[in-house]
Amino acid sequence: MLISLAAHAEKVGYRGDVLYFTADPASHPEAVHNYQDGLLIIDMGKVVAAGDYETLKTKYDVKEIVDYRGRIITPGFIDTHVHYPQISMTGSYGEQLIGCLNDYTFPTEEKFSDKQYDSHVSDTFLKQLIDNGTTTALVFATSNPVSVDALFQSALQKNMRVISGKVLMDRNAPAPLLDTPETAYSQSKALILKWQHKGRLDYAVTPRFAPTSTDAELAIAGKLLKEFPDVYLHTHLAENNQEVAWVKKLFPWSRSYLDVYDHYGLVTAKSIFAHAIHLDDQDYAVAEAKQANFSFCPTSNLFLGSGLFNLDKARKYHINVGLGTDIGAGTTFSLLQVMDEAYKVTQLRKAYSENPQEVTPLSPMENLYLATLGGAKALSLDKYIGSFENGKEADFVVLNPASTELLKMRTANSKNTADVIFPIEIMGDDRTVEHTYIMGNKAK
Repeated sequence: MLISLAAHAEKVGYRGDVLYFTADPASHPEAVHNYQDGLLIIDMGKVVAAGDYETLKTKYDVKEIVDYRGRIITPGFIDTHVHYPQISMTGSYGEQLIGCLNDYTFPTEEKFSDKQYDSHVSDTFLKQLIDNGTTTALVFATSNPVSVDALFQSALQKNMRVISGKVLMDRNAPAPLLDTPETAYSQSKALILKWQHKGRLDYAVTPRFAPTSTDAELAIAGKLLKEFPDVYLHTHLAENNQEVAWVKKLFPWSRSYLDVYDHYGLVTAKSIFAHAIHLDDQDYAVAEAKQANFSFCPTSNLFLGSGLFNLDKARKYHINVGLGTDIGAGTTFSLLQVMDEAYKVTQLRKAYSENPQEVTPLSPMENLYLATLGGAKALSLDKYIGSFENGKEADFVVLNPASTELLKMRTANSKNTADVIFPIEIMGDDRTVEHTYIMGNKAK
């Protein structure tokens, strides 16, 4: 046992182009840390140091150096909104949000009542995340507690950071998926007591969205947040114009969609709202004041024709933003491909602006920040993950800028690191993620 522990405690260095952020590079250019011949040193699953290879190689007693020269070593990707039960419906044709829910989502989620089936899908889902470089995810399960147990058990075995919870909905969905305010509370509380802070797991109180919850159900969600103040709130917000109109009809007393959630105490510093497209300035101001967080899901928003997220407005109001794949309305597990679509959304917004020069393109470094430290900040996890500062958990990926012939040709013509990163974001996929490490252990 002593020999085993001693061996495990020996420091390992990873040599390559080390790149990470300590703040948002959009407002803090000095927060970009890039060592083109760099060294990342890991011990017992934690970061010891990251910096210049020549400087660090003799400073620490490193037993082994893994040579990844020609590769980029960056923190693991963070998916701030994804539905694990929806793998099998990814790429379903022709619907917008409400039609997608009725025709594809609800029938798919009704299958999740069997532990063996749910566990199989959970394992497949987590493998897809890892293969695409995602090491942390905020995940929708279903309204059946079995689906939550299966996901958490799979994540625990892989030592992944996963946040999830039972979906709350007591109306406007098929009967097999509905709960009641009483069962929403009792089942959620039991799951919180069972899983919160177990390993690297956390719990999220998860109303699907306002239209599938009565006032009583939303009040229960608020009660759970007060009773367990360290859990998250995860839901959808203002994704689609028809959805916004539906919310106004269901909650005629409300000023806006966000106001419904705020009325029940669901807008907090640990609230993550997916999409957040159709908001007004007062909504942004409320989100800023309550320190709420948004998940930008461009592949889903484009696929369903929902709209274009306003990253400039979120920046203006100092709202933390992460990226989300939103499988299965989203079309890929790859956050590299999500970065591609995120850039295109910021470009496309110029077509709808009277002053397109005032719409800021999403820079390569800002895009990578959103997928790493930005996501960590949105999930209140930046003290644990998202960068390579001393003591942080060693979740990281190794990206190969020559993983395809086209990328190889484009990389050969790059002038600097940002010019290498940009085509990776635009043309990269799971092939570009050469390795994925979770707490210092190679998972891919």
